[in-house]
Amino acid sequence: MTAQNALRLAIPRLTAAGIENAPRDARLLLAHAMGIAPDRLTLHLPDGLSIAAQAAFDAAITARSNHQPVSQITGQRQFWGRSFKVTKDTLDPRPETEILVAEALSRPFLKLLDLGTGTGCILLSCLGDMPMASGVGSDLSAKALAVAQENATALNLATRAKFLQSDWLKGISGRFDLITSNPPYIAASEMPNLSPDVLQWEPHAALTPGGDGLDAYRAIAAQAPARLLAGGRLILEIGPTQAHAVTTLLAAQGLINIRTLQDLDGRDRVVCGEKPQGGADCG
Repeated sequence: MTAQNALRLAIPRLTAAGIENAPRDARLLLAHAMGIAPDRLTLHLPDGLSIAAQAAFDAAITARSNHQPVSQITGQRQFWGRSFKVTKDTLDPRPETEILVAEALSRPFLKLLDLGTGTGCILLSCLGDMPMASGVGSDLSAKALAVAQENATALNLATRAKFLQSDWLKGISGRFDLITSNPPYIAASEMPNLSPDVLQWEPHAALTPGGDGLDAYRAIAAQAPARLLAGGRLILEIGPTQAHAVTTLLAAQGLINIRTLQDLDGRDRVVCGEKPQGGADCG
């Protein structure tokens, strides 16, 4: 069977399973099964598939039909121009999180703390583009930290990135001129409305803190200022309806210059604030 024929058979299977963008996903999974880059697939569609490639592609299509995310099937996700290992123990990096990374890189920094680091995509993307900086990634999940450490090693950033198991900032020492986080923020009442790809396959602890979805922001707002240098920045990804609540939490802790940034769809996506200048702890 040629790759093209295998693709023609796979797309209706995914469509029947309710998979959006079935043609795109089928192409990505076929390229993965063939061991080639997705942008090279068209050139190889006339090729015959080996028995091993056919088996791998069929297994991948079956997994995707069960709504397992493509990134979990292939084990990789592209983010900020780099490839990150992804497992069922980590949140799948989203394109909108790149808004946070862009804001983090808009000003120089030397010491970065990334809370709830997951795959390490925020921390490692920032360090990769800021060669003089070092950073710490914390997470409550030991399995997620293991994935982040693998990503740091693969990206040749292990000497500048350290990973710690921590409940937000508890046990974190030192001061930082930048603290970032994409914490769980989905309210408990919103969880049933998530797509099966997310609800059935991604770690719920990385998606929701329960309740109104704001508990992580309450903890970070209360704890982060003590770990920020004067003039240091706190940058948080938020849900589209949470800008006012998160802004209020940060302002109550004395942060200033609080701003909300929108994603490419015009939805509120990132809130950032600064610790006032002054004192002996300037960054």
